[in-house]
Amino acid sequence: MEVALMDKPTVAAVVVTYNRLEKLKTVLSSLEAQSYPLTHVVLVNNASSDGTKEYLEAYISEHHWECGAHLDLLNLPENIGGAGGFSAGMKRAYDLGADYVWVSDDDGYPEPNALESLIKGYAAAVDEMGLDVPFACSVVKFTDGSICEMNNPVTAWDWGRLLVKGQNSVLVTSCSFVSVLVPRWALEDFGLPYKEYFIWFDDAEYTRRLSKGCPGIQVLDSVVVHDMGENKGVNFGQINETNAWKFAYGIRNEASFRLHHEGRASYLMFCRTVCLQMKEGGVSPKLQQKMKAKLKEAIKFNPKPEYPQV
Repeated sequence: MEVALMDKPTVAAVVVTYNRLEKLKTVLSSLEAQSYPLTHVVLVNNASSDGTKEYLEAYISEHHWECGAHLDLLNLPENIGGAGGFSAGMKRAYDLGADYVWVSDDDGYPEPNALESLIKGYAAAVDEMGLDVPFACSVVKFTDGSICEMNNPVTAWDWGRLLVKGQNSVLVTSCSFVSVLVPRWALEDFGLPYKEYFIWFDDAEYTRRLSKGCPGIQVLDSVVVHDMGENKGVNFGQINETNAWKFAYGIRNEASFRLHHEGRASYLMFCRTVCLQMKEGGVSPKLQQKMKAKLKEAIKFNPKPEYPQV
């Protein structure tokens, strides 16, 4: 059932893509099928080399969505990673005047009522808790219907506060960028994701930043399917020559966050976890040294927020 846009908040979807054209096509179909009509769709092409630019240019010129959404293509001259792409896309959505920014990945397929459920769940949470609720995220499933191991949010200590009031949401303090709804005021108050992170932990840092004063929510009947390669969580014992480049960013970024935002004890505990998991997982000595260098690099790596209205 379609929800009329009259007197409803405007929503701009932001999708960052890099060389996943076939999956991106499914994302576009999923966004177009939403029961809550989008006003804008910001497509951030991270300098893809698989024909994404040409496809999207033709798609935008030839395809018009029934809901009237404005399709906005941001072709970046170079790949600035998911973190840089989300920062750029969220700023564009803010400049377009959206009341909410709905962030998702290029391999995440929202079910038709995913956005409508987020909007309703967020509004209900605000009615109960006040205006400080900073975000609402979806339940993320793997393609086989199981929970997506990498995209489980971190629950608040009082996670069931809304459930006992009859709502279908739980309180969370951190989530992934595979479907998260962020209100305009939160971008103004807390800024944009750290583009300097490039990839990994940008979503965790950002939603933790948003929830400093009040937790966000996970809306349990808003569902997105994450079409990722393998359904595995993050373990530093999995580092190998193929994925080391990505783990290097993740280790530096999380270590930086823990040191500069949580303190020395949190940083040292993270260093211990990384080193123990690498040893237990049989990671090569060469790669262990590379990751330990990233832990040290984090000491001087401390990005500052950029605000969209500046």
